[in-house]
Amino acid sequence: MEVGFLGLGIMGKAMAANLLRHGFRVTVWNRTLSKCDELVAMGAAVGDTPASVVAKCKYTIAMLSDPSAALSVVFDKDGVLEQIGEGKGYVDMSTVDAATSCKISEAVKQKGGAFVEAPVSGSKKPAEDGQLVILAAGDKALYDDMVPAFDVLGKKSFFLGEMGNGAKMKLVVNMIMGSMMNAFSEGLCLADKSGLSPQTLLDVLDLGAIANPMFKMKGPSMLQGSYNPAFPLKHQQKDMRLALSLGDENAVSMPVAAASNEAFKKARSLGLGDLDFSVVHEVLKGTGGSG
Repeated sequence: MEVGFLGLGIMGKAMAANLLRHGFRVTVWNRTLSKCDELVAMGAAVGDTPASVVAKCKYTIAMLSDPSAALSVVFDKDGVLEQIGEGKGYVDMSTVDAATSCKISEAVKQKGGAFVEAPVSGSKKPAEDGQLVILAAGDKALYDDMVPAFDVLGKKSFFLGEMGNGAKMKLVVNMIMGSMMNAFSEGLCLADKSGLSPQTLLDVLDLGAIANPMFKMKGPSMLQGSYNPAFPLKHQQKDMRLALSLGDENAVSMPVAAASNEAFKKARSLGLGDLDFSVVHEVLKGTGGSG
């Protein structure tokens, strides 16, 4: 199976590499073309523009940073729309709002192509290990065609029906995750300031009803002040903002998420946006640094 892949950030690079390792023929594109070099060494071809990738490949996947990047790759000069058409499919796995997904979907369909939104739950390590959770919606026939690729990229794929449902589900998941990270950070700070061992708190949490992979994975590095970006804080804050907007649209009161968003915004204002989202711990500690 041949696929195009647009966007080689932390997630996209790992996902494209997985496809190559599993025998897919992959043509990649990234704004900074040097980011393609490692994948070329694994056997990937390189397209000069998104349009050239779509022209070559029946199916093209995108994994981009935010709604503006997702729209730019589709609508700008040399973008996806210039070559998408009958018999071609476009799959956007970026985390965006439902309105962005719907705008892209309409444009692709008007050109005769098929579109699926398929944001993922999971960060760098699950992407490397093919253990993402894929939250897809849109064209069911294209989704079915993409299942072999989704099976390589993820441990489970959900087809959620009409366009926009994938984006909404992903924002709800990331809103919960961001709120949990803030509560977790507050708990670590409270334990420390109360004269308790934060490491012992991690051990206690891991044996109780709220044990979860995020606490287990992030806790030790947070105690060490190590925040190598598996999921950059600037993207977590973007997702909190989009989730709060979804709450506004549906008249859902979200005070916990709103407070968490303020902590992430404070971290961004301190220049911590490119570090892992767990660096919000430093803001809650009051240090304002990355340890």
